[in-house]
Amino acid sequence: MEVILLEKIGKLGGIGDKATVKAGFGRNYLIPQGKAVFATEANIAEFELRRADLEAAAAAKLAEAQKRAAALAAIGTVTISAVAGDEGKLFGSVGIRELEDAIAAAGGDINKSEINMPEGPIRFVGEFSVECQLHVDVVQSFTVVVEAE
Repeated sequence: MEVILLEKIGKLGGIGDKATVKAGFGRNYLIPQGKAVFATEANIAEFELRRADLEAAAAAKLAEAQKRAAALAAIGTVTISAVAGDEGKLFGSVGIRELEDAIAAAGGDINKSEINMPEGPIRFVGEFSVECQLHVDVVQSFTVVVEAE
């Protein structure tokens, strides 16, 4: 299935690029989310009329993400207290929700879908680096310090 991208998407391309995707990905995700349209002649002509508006909206989203990344960089380190055993292993874990709440308490603005924790939740006391993907082009990392209560 061939689609025209209405915004920049990770490994597919940028605004206005034609991409060949699997039918399910196009029908179930890209088109309902407003990220792409079918690559028909009518849609191509309509896209060319809207190109300037879409590029301006993309630039505004990028500027907003960079501003949020600067605010997150200013916070730098987030400290979370959790109940831990003698050897430093937590009773439970520190996950995305706890990180989102701690960043909000520190004055940051982040959604849980933007936090990347590829190794899973934090289960030990210590200092960890966590990345947030605020935009396709903007990735900001911050430090999480987990302390025993």
